[in-house]
Amino acid sequence: MPMSDVFKEQIVKREQTIMDTIKRVGVIIATMLISMIGLMFGQFFGPIIAAAAVFGAWFILGRLRQEFEYTFTAGELDIDVIYNRSRRKRVFSARVSDIEVMIHVDDRVNDAPFQNANVIRDYSSGVNGPDTYAFMINYENKRTKVIIEPNEVMLKAMAGVLTRRKLHVRV
Repeated sequence: MPMSDVFKEQIVKREQTIMDTIKRVGVIIATMLISMIGLMFGQFFGPIIAAAAVFGAWFILGRLRQEFEYTFTAGELDIDVIYNRSRRKRVFSARVSDIEVMIHVDDRVNDAPFQNANVIRDYSSGVNGPDTYAFMINYENKRTKVIIEPNEVMLKAMAGVLTRRKLHVRV
C-alpha cells in the first residue's frame, strides 16, 4: 500500500488530575464571589457582571476537558486538541520523517537526545502507560519533545515512515 493511501485517526482523552479539580473549584468560587460583588453594584451593572462571570466560568471549565485527536495521513502527523467535545484547535503538525528519535517515555537507554529539549509538549492522557511515547523534533525552530500515546495501529503506520534507528519500540 503506497504511503499516500495511509490514513489513521485516534482520540486520546486527557485524564483529570487533582490540579484540574483544584482549578475547577477555584473557578466556581471565583465566579460566585465576582457574581456577589457584581450584584452589589446595583440593578443595571450587577446582573451584567454576574452574567459575564458565569460565561467566563463556563468557558474556562470547558477548556479543562480535553481530548487529543491524532491524524496520520501520508507521512504527516497532525494533532488537534478538542475542548469540551466541541471546539477543535490544531496544536501540532509535522512530517513524521522529520522526527529525530522516538522512544517509550520510560526508555532510559535511548533518551540522551531528549536532555536538551527547549520545549516539551504533552499531547497524551497525562498518565504514562505502555503506549506512551516521546519523540524529538525540530518544530518551529526549537528542539521540541512531544509526548503522545499512539495505539498499535497508529504506531505501525508511523513505523512505516521512521527507520529502525529513529524508532525504539517498547517490547
